[in-house]
Amino acid sequence: MSQTEPTATTATPEPAATPTAATPAPPPAPDEQLAAAKKDAAAAQERYLRAVADLENFRKRTVRDKEELRLFANSSLMEDLIPVLDNLGLGLAAARTQQTDGKSIADGVTLVLEQLKSTLIRHGLKEVNPAGQTFDPNQQECIAHQPSHDFASEKVMQVVRLGYTLNGRLLRPASVIVSSGPAAVAADATAAENPA
Repeated sequence: MSQTEPTATTATPEPAATPTAATPAPPPAPDEQLAAAKKDAAAAQERYLRAVADLENFRKRTVRDKEELRLFANSSLMEDLIPVLDNLGLGLAAARTQQTDGKSIADGVTLVLEQLKSTLIRHGLKEVNPAGQTFDPNQQECIAHQPSHDFASEKVMQVVRLGYTLNGRLLRPASVIVSSGPAAVAADATAAENPA
C-alpha cells in the first residue's frame, strides 16, 4: 500500500454538534411569570371595561334613537295634515259669516273630508267597507243579524261604522249588520231547532 491512498478504517467520526435551538430555555423566574400574568390580567381587565362601556353607550344610544323615532315618527303625517287644518279653519270662518248658505258650507266640508282621506291614504290608511260581501270576522264586527230577502245568509247588509287598516294591519274592524237569510228560512230554522 502506498502512503497516498487513504484507508477507510483509519477515519474517526467527529462528535455531532448539538444545535442551540433544541436546548430548552431556562424557565422564567417566578417573579417574571407573576409580572407577565399581572400584565395579561390588567390588559384583559381593560378590554373588559372597554367592552362594557361600549355596550352601555350602545344601549343608551339605542334608547335615545328609539325615543326620537317615537316622538317624530308621525312628522310627515302631521306636515300633510296641516293644510287640512287650514282648510277647516277657513271653512269655519266662512260658516260664521252671514253671507254663506248651507250648501256651500256642505260642499266645502266635503272637499276638506276628501283632502283628509287622500292624505291618510297616502300614509297607508285604508277603509274597510264590506257592504254586500261575505262576513269576515277577521275584518268585521257583527253587531246584529237580521233576516233579509235581498241578501244571502252571512252577507253584510249594512255597514254601521267603517273599519280601517294601516299598511295591512287592522286598526278598527267595521261594525256591520249581517243577513241571516230570508225570513221564512230563518223561522223554519228556529222551529226545527226548538220542536214542540
